[in-house]
Amino acid sequence: MTGKRPRPPLDDDALREMALRYVGRFATSRAKLTAYLGRKIRERGWGGENPADPQALTERLAALGYIDDGSYAVMKSAALARRGYGARRVDESLRAAGISDDDRSEADARTHAEAWASAERFARRKRIGPFAAEQPDPKLREKWMAAFMRAGHGHRLARRWIDAPPGEPPEDEG
Repeated sequence: MTGKRPRPPLDDDALREMALRYVGRFATSRAKLTAYLGRKIRERGWGGENPADPQALTERLAALGYIDDGSYAVMKSAALARRGYGARRVDESLRAAGISDDDRSEADARTHAEAWASAERFARRKRIGPFAAEQPDPKLREKWMAAFMRAGHGHRLARRWIDAPPGEPPEDEG
């Protein structure tokens, strides 16, 4: 017999331990932890005396300070900005993580304040505009614009970087 023994169904203690291990290993949001716990309950089944309530467990961990959606939003948006992603891409990522509008105000402010630097990092990483080896042809310029749009930057900002000749970064308008 080559198959593994099936794991026993979860109960309250096992679910709490699983949640603590998860928040100990990963920066997460309330919504992501609730989804993770729900998936594990579906996979392994539930054998507890009371009905499974991953939402209540998540809220209890948040009240104890193990989860902070505001801090998660700031951390995630800063990480994406360092990789050169723009405000729209950061917004999509935070929405996918279940971060509410109230918890993301500081993250949004930082993302908008760092938009120019983020676009510069993106252009440098992709060798676009002033970081290109030579002037692009129209087809390559379209590809650059599409890349900037996918990265979540605005059209005006992307155009400034794409229009810059090789070796001459554009001035930040502030």
